Amino acid sequence: MSGPAPEALAEPSEEAGRAWTAGLSLANGAIWVGWYGPLQILLALQAAQLAPPGTPKESVLAWVTGVGAVVSMVSNPLFGALSDRTASRFGRRTPWIVAGSAGGAGALVLLAGAGTVAGMVLGWALVQLTLNAAFAAITAAVPDRVPRRQRGAVGGWLGAAQILGVVAGTGLATAAGTVAAGYLACAGFVVLGALPYVLLHRDPVLPAERRPELSVRALAAGFWISPRRHPDLGWAWLTRFLINLGNALALLYLLYYLRDVLHRPDPGGGVLVLTAVNAVTLLGTVVIGGFWSDRVGRRQPFVLWAGVIMTVATGLLAGWQTWTGALCAAALLGVGFGVFTSVDFALMTQVLPAAADRGKDMGIINVANALPQVAAPALAAPLVHHLGGYRMLYAVAAAVGLVGALLVRRIRSVA
Repeated sequence: MSGPAPEALAEPSEEAGRAWTAGLSLANGAIWVGWYGPLQILLALQAAQLAPPGTPKESVLAWVTGVGAVVSMVSNPLFGALSDRTASRFGRRTPWIVAGSAGGAGALVLLAGAGTVAGMVLGWALVQLTLNAAFAAITAAVPDRVPRRQRGAVGGWLGAAQILGVVAGTGLATAAGTVAAGYLACAGFVVLGALPYVLLHRDPVLPAERRPELSVRALAAGFWISPRRHPDLGWAWLTRFLINLGNALALLYLLYYLRDVLHRPDPGGGVLVLTAVNAVTLLGTVVIGGFWSDRVGRRQPFVLWAGVIMTVATGLLAGWQTWTGALCAAALLGVGFGVFTSVDFALMTQVLPAAADRGKDMGIINVANALPQVAAPALAAPLVHHLGGYRMLYAVAAAVGLVGALLVRRIRSVA
């Protein structure tokens, strides 16, 4: 294990090229198409179709998304750890991008044919399992290949691809005409989006003798990162979790909010309009925020103010329950989440403990994206039905996001 670090484990020094960044961004965007076509439109419509008599559609959607989020929470660090230990001639990350994208497409096809709530749960769980394998590899490729001084910019392009994936997934789900056709369209996009990166870019190979131990005990032990030994990682993780939880609470019932509170005649179309508005403002800030953060060499102020802007936006949904209010909230959420997406990603890569565990550690960080999908349904359903309705839901979302933004100040090793 002595000697200089191989390329796969070395701290990158050469800037990532435009073609590499574009290929990885497209693959990332395709994953988000596979997630958010269902999350924004298809799962809600399917839940309404398949809900048994007497069972609220919101409860069915909460069960489906909650189980899927649990699977996501476990699978992301697991596949990240497995990619850390992959010594194939195709590199550590590429095999998992291939397998995850192909498997995710197959799972979406399975979900298209689901005729029961149990079938929905199984199909969505498989979608989360497989797409998280690809996503874990994609996110780990950034600290593998991108120097710290460039990670804000690369994080910005990945974030732009993410929101374009959300828009594309929502658009495909809306334009397809039926729930089944929407799932099939998203499945095709997942496969096609991964191909350029997989076919055109080389992934550094990990020598077999430098591979970490592959055993159940070693994998399980690695999933615990002591917040006492690595406090900055702990605070950064908590910041990401709380801001994402606030965002998840705001978005989970958006279709139902437009239909049941604002009484929009076409709530599905309304979701698409709000998503498009959000995308425009997000795209206006996500890359610029990342570049600006790289230029000034600071991350914390960007994350803090992004969280404050998102808090204001969610507060508008609580206090200004009109279509105009929803449009303004969508625009502000895009501004805040754009900066947060790129800069917080760069910040997280700078608190990773070890190069050999980048995939696993990024997977643990990505739990802060998945866990809110578990917590949000558990919190949102009682808030809507028993504790004040949608006004209380969005007030709680705003408060949670604000606390997350303030906690970024506890990080010491990244300015």
